[in-house]
Amino acid sequence: MSLSPDPDLPLSRRAMAGAIPRAPYLDGLNPAQRAAVEALDGPVLMLAGAGTGKTKALTARIAHLLTTGRARPNEILAVTFTNKAAREMRNRIGAMVGEAVEGMPWLGTFHAICVKLLRRHAELVGLRSNFTILDTDDQVRLLKQLIQASDIDEKRWPARQLAHVIDAWKNRAVTPVNIPAADVSAFDHKGVDLYAAYQRRLRDLNAVDFGDLLLHMITIFKTHEDVLSQYQRWFRYILVDEYQDTNIAQYMWLRLLAQGHRNVCCVGDDDQSIYGWRGAEVGNILRFETDFPGAAVIRLEQNYRSTPHILAAASAVIAGNKGRLGKTLWTSLGEGEKVRLIGHWDGEEEARWIGEEIEAMQRGTRGMDPVPLDGIAILVRASHQMRSFEDRFLTIGLPYRVIGGPRFYERQEIRDAMAYFRLAVSPDDDLAFERIVNTPKRGLGDKAIQTVQVCARQNGVGLLDGARIAAESKLVAGKGGNELRIFVQAMERWHDQVVREGDTHVELAQMILDESGYTAMWQNDKSPEASGRLENLKELVKALEQFDSLQGFLEHVALVMDNASEDGEEKVSIMTLHAAKGLEFPAVFLPGWEDGLFPSQRSLDEGGLKGLEEERRLAYVGITRAEQLATISFAGNRRVHGQWQSSLPSRFIDELPKDHVEVLTPPGLYGGGYGAAGMAMSASPVLQAASESQLADRAARADVYASPGWRRMQARSQVRPQREPQETRGLTIDVAADSSFTIGDRVFHQKFGYGRITGAEGDKLDIAFEKAGEKKVVAKFVVPAPNGGDDDVPF
Repeated sequence: MSLSPDPDLPLSRRAMAGAIPRAPYLDGLNPAQRAAVEALDGPVLMLAGAGTGKTKALTARIAHLLTTGRARPNEILAVTFTNKAAREMRNRIGAMVGEAVEGMPWLGTFHAICVKLLRRHAELVGLRSNFTILDTDDQVRLLKQLIQASDIDEKRWPARQLAHVIDAWKNRAVTPVNIPAADVSAFDHKGVDLYAAYQRRLRDLNAVDFGDLLLHMITIFKTHEDVLSQYQRWFRYILVDEYQDTNIAQYMWLRLLAQGHRNVCCVGDDDQSIYGWRGAEVGNILRFETDFPGAAVIRLEQNYRSTPHILAAASAVIAGNKGRLGKTLWTSLGEGEKVRLIGHWDGEEEARWIGEEIEAMQRGTRGMDPVPLDGIAILVRASHQMRSFEDRFLTIGLPYRVIGGPRFYERQEIRDAMAYFRLAVSPDDDLAFERIVNTPKRGLGDKAIQTVQVCARQNGVGLLDGARIAAESKLVAGKGGNELRIFVQAMERWHDQVVREGDTHVELAQMILDESGYTAMWQNDKSPEASGRLENLKELVKALEQFDSLQGFLEHVALVMDNASEDGEEKVSIMTLHAAKGLEFPAVFLPGWEDGLFPSQRSLDEGGLKGLEEERRLAYVGITRAEQLATISFAGNRRVHGQWQSSLPSRFIDELPKDHVEVLTPPGLYGGGYGAAGMAMSASPVLQAASESQLADRAARADVYASPGWRRMQARSQVRPQREPQETRGLTIDVAADSSFTIGDRVFHQKFGYGRITGAEGDKLDIAFEKAGEKKVVAKFVVPAPNGGDDDVPF
């Protein structure tokens, strides 16, 4: 493919530019969008808030470049993050300007464009133009070979973990020769040596991975000035979508190309930068004006999606971030309903209430026009939250889809665990046996499995019995034979326990996962997905509590999964907040707004202030997905690692503006005010704003608290009056009184452990915890530390 060899504007194009045809694509733009479209010279940052029509403005800008003759199609570099976005942009431009868009070879994703460039210049980095691109599985397989060849302990350097580390280095444009000293110390020289060996092996195989596509082009641009200057000259205009999601390598690649004509337009929203965990660097968009002096910053602030109440709530939350450029979203739409906020006794009640609300919305019985199921979404912070919603919806027959991943019972780790349970209940379940006999790895190759199958056929028994025969007769020998014998004995022991019911089925399920090594397999897995898989396994065990036996649970899952809805049927969408970016729905539910869950404790521990600000951006993204109705909920109690824990409402709830929020939580909902969620009325300014009479009246009018769970909570509140002391193993504290602690007192908190009070304001205490550091805690959640040692835990 040839590009124009002449970097200067041809005479014919100058003549064309003198007679600009009418541009109907400009007619539908608001003043800010039009300014962004027509500011063609020099660097431009289009700071586009959620729902402000940034794709419309971006495509109109490209159409304007083509229509005015400023650039030929092959002189425009337009970069997107997904193939879907590239297709949509191409189609929109085609509708605006006609056939000319077919000649835009440089419209695509970072990877797609870099593949084209690298095939032209592959020899400059020791490759041939027909190089192969490895996928993740190929990458891990190659790394495993290198680790074994280097005689390195695979437990010290698991191949998947090393692949993750190398990807992170490539996202930062780090090559084996310029790894920062801090990384060398963190990963030792073995990791650095393996990275270098991996790159050499890729070159020998004439192969690259996805990270190499950008990394090699950066290397070529930096070491071959003639190549860089050629593309700087040819790409007269550069446009980048979702600039806030670029990583360091993408940023460097763009900056190198943009130094020619400097006609670079980056479109993005710093408030929607939510992919820091995969290398995105919000600082790229924050320092745009520094990187490109004289840049025009054009803010798109008119929102076409959401009501004023929704925008006000989102704006108030994101205002808590320090690292942002700032903008004020507004809309000409009608006022609509306020953002709704409701607390629940526990996560299961939260799922029940949301299910009832969705059914009422679908019928149009909650005071608004009927909302189709396709117009309703549930956005969760963590994938393990989906289980309670999926179970509830399957039970009541409410069709749903999981976006961005499989449904809960279709996930790999859940299917594996269920196969273990199935085989323990029914030893003749050969399909379950085949799935898990070598998961985790037990050194059983294809030949060993074939031997087991032959033994089973010859003796007219199932595969589990065939495995026992093969192991006892040494037909499968060595380490694999020993592991097979241990597996069979364990299965027989677990089956006996199922029959005897000596242990509860919940304890037995946990025992199976632990003793089989399956839990440990994911604990030792260092991939980014491992922690989520472990959380899902905990959710699975928790789900067993609702059934009388392991067999009853398996029957339930088999039946509900058999009732899968037709593809053409309307369905509620369930997804994570990360997967929701770019989508919009008339009604959105945002459950699980509790500290530790959202904001995620892991993000706070690993990212500090930076992590908190990214979590707040996630909250902003979640709220702004809603067009007409947004409902935020939190639960007072959740089971964490098998233990009930009270949950504090998310700090983001305190940041919601009371004038734009309708609080649905009536007094006494949490059993009279004890427990973490019970303090929400006093701790949150938003919840404080609603009086008891208003809440009770509203609840009665809405008729949303007629569920069995609500009646149970009300009954419990009558059993335990609000001002009754809370008793905990002999220690009595008054949960309704102001703090009776004094500065210097040593106290104990169920989550944070031991600490000493350093300050107090009303019932809020500043505590320096021995392990968790400085925290602000409500007095009702701590007790005086006993005089004994640390083993005398008062809970």
